[in-house]
Amino acid sequence: MTLDQTSSTQNLSPPPANRTAGSTGPDEAPAASRGSGRRLRRRRLPWYKRMWRDRTVLLLALPGIAVIVTFHYLALGGNVIAFQDYQPYLGIGKSLWVGFENFSILFNGDPEFLNALKNTLIITLLQTVFVFPAPILLALTLHSLVSNKIRQAVQSVLYLPHFLSWVIVVALFQQMLGGAGLLNNFLQDHGWKALDIVGNADVFYALLTSQVIWKDTGWATILFLAVLAGIDKSLYEAASVDGASRWRQTWHVTLPGMRPIIIMLFILKLGDSLSVGFEQLILQQDAVGTGVAQVLDTYVYNNGVVGGYWGVAAAVGLVKGIVGLILVLGANKIAHMFGEEGVYKA
Repeated sequence: MTLDQTSSTQNLSPPPANRTAGSTGPDEAPAASRGSGRRLRRRRLPWYKRMWRDRTVLLLALPGIAVIVTFHYLALGGNVIAFQDYQPYLGIGKSLWVGFENFSILFNGDPEFLNALKNTLIITLLQTVFVFPAPILLALTLHSLVSNKIRQAVQSVLYLPHFLSWVIVVALFQQMLGGAGLLNNFLQDHGWKALDIVGNADVFYALLTSQVIWKDTGWATILFLAVLAGIDKSLYEAASVDGASRWRQTWHVTLPGMRPIIIMLFILKLGDSLSVGFEQLILQQDAVGTGVAQVLDTYVYNNGVVGGYWGVAAAVGLVKGIVGLILVLGANKIAHMFGEEGVYKA
């Protein structure tokens, strides 16, 4: 075949089909891919530009940030009075420095401080054993209710005590269980002996625990109910197909699903474990005495604000905060050892 015939044969070959919109050749990168590449290579905005972009949200959060910075971070500088013979009329700048003298009550065994420490540890143990599991059990009970209307009605009733102040809660318990309360009036009307509950030091710890459970258990179920609602329903269906009973499903599906939030809240509870309810205790201290109603928080108040021993009170408060921090860090480390995230990741 001659060169002219070859050329004419090539000219007779059919032209390539028209490309549709968006089609590309083998050597051409798709436009979308090129755009994606540009988006992936786009540099992150500087922090000041991001702040300007989110200025509305930041302005809304500014009052809350100011409160936290003022009363939680700037106030930490006030711990310096733990090392001073602080006098309010002299101020921090002119008060005498005494070093660790204010901490001597921790090492010399001051009876009042040891009594406050003992009561704090007892109440902390009782609240850890009885108060902390209460919202978990209540959430499991509410979650088992079939009717949503009944569940919502019960939740609304259980949430109400949380919004009452401790002044009202203590007054309610006194009106019901006090010497002239409803319970004793009922017992006396039927010829029975009246019970001394509110002013009885022997049952004071049980009274405190019941007050906390009644007031805060309903509100504390919110987080647990949210976690229960997020557990995959197919897990329950698979367990039911395998023949698991209701208790088995709770043990093998529900509790493992709640475990991360339970561990996180327990760690946070440990950090606040030495603060066992200042307002609740100070309101009932006159009725039962400081023998059982004196804890570290009330000790700081009675010796600092009332007694004027500001340095000693600040020293006790500082040690309490350090112990709480150690408990949080230690519990979080243990959680990491068992494969849980805890409050923060390592």
